[in-house]
Amino acid sequence: MKGKEVVYIVSDSVGETAEFVVKAVASQFNGGSIDIQRSSYVEDSEDIEDVLLLASKSERSIIAYTIVVPQLKEYLDRRAKEEGMLAVDLLNPLMNAFEQKFEKEPNYQPGLVRKLDDEYFRKIEAIEFAVKYDDGRDTRGIIRSDIVLIGVSRTSKTPLSMYLAHKRYKVANVPLVPEVKPPDELFQVPRNKCVGLIISPDKLNEIRKERLKALGLTSQANYASFERILEELDYAEKIMKRVGCPIINVSNKAIEETANLILDILKSERRST
Repeated sequence: MKGKEVVYIVSDSVGETAEFVVKAVASQFNGGSIDIQRSSYVEDSEDIEDVLLLASKSERSIIAYTIVVPQLKEYLDRRAKEEGMLAVDLLNPLMNAFEQKFEKEPNYQPGLVRKLDDEYFRKIEAIEFAVKYDDGRDTRGIIRSDIVLIGVSRTSKTPLSMYLAHKRYKVANVPLVPEVKPPDELFQVPRNKCVGLIISPDKLNEIRKERLKALGLTSQANYASFERILEELDYAEKIMKRVGCPIINVSNKAIEETANLILDILKSERRST
């Protein structure tokens, strides 16, 4: 009677990549009955010997590995050959192809895929945060954020929030309107987390007129009037002074330029505290 079919997965990282590949291959052989055993974070020859000992107990076993550290890979290859075991390298053939064709040197550093995945998910989390806490919708985001942006309407708070989110910062933004009392949370966050955005009256008037035109509304609306704009900017400046936050004039700045200024200001503020 044939023994159970076992694939021993060996990795100097988590081993998720190897397991995914093994399952994909096993599915082509009605592989539901394949027994997969994973050995993660293999660091030295002793760890490899432990796997070889386990694999020696089954005549119907394969070792599938994703090891990027050259010394460990060579040790496993040699010892598997000595023991008459089948060890399959899942990474090196493709790594060699990359190296030869693209003329690049690999890092030989375990766990880089997971690191990339973690950064990706942090970015997605930050983007979802920016959407959820955009335009002062939920003031709970103010306390939980890495950065809080405040300013009157049309000072680029939302596009700045999204740009910074792509750099994995959780950003909440709060509009400052004379008729609306600022949320209490705004005065509870450390000043080095908050940035005020101001703009020249002329530039704001121009932007708001264009906004009204895009909406099919008359440019004479109160929203774009100079009197209203001056009132809002004066009110916003008073709130910013009360908060004690640094202030950036965004009048003639691109989003990227303002974002870099915000990050520079916050870094310098935090170094000084």
